[in-house]
Amino acid sequence: MEISDIRIRRVHGKERLKAYASVAFDDEFVVHNIKVIETPEGGLFIAMPSRVSPDGSFKDIAHPISQDFRDRLSDAVLKAFSELD
Repeated sequence: MEISDIRIRRVHGKERLKAYASVAFDDEFVVHNIKVIETPEGGLFIAMPSRVSPDGSFKDIAHPISQDFRDRLSDAVLKAFSELD
């Protein structure tokens, strides 16, 4: 599965949330609302789209199964974010 498109929407006025990403795969499937979040130390990571369960915990709606693909997705989204003006 190849990442065919990444679109980044910056978020202003939120402390740690920096952007939302939409990522298309093989020009056939898209995942919206992947979050770009800043750590307290100033680093960045992505969080997959999630929902709040009745007990208050967050559960991913969609997520990579393998660590290799998670790393490729994270690298691609963070690279696209860093290339914004």
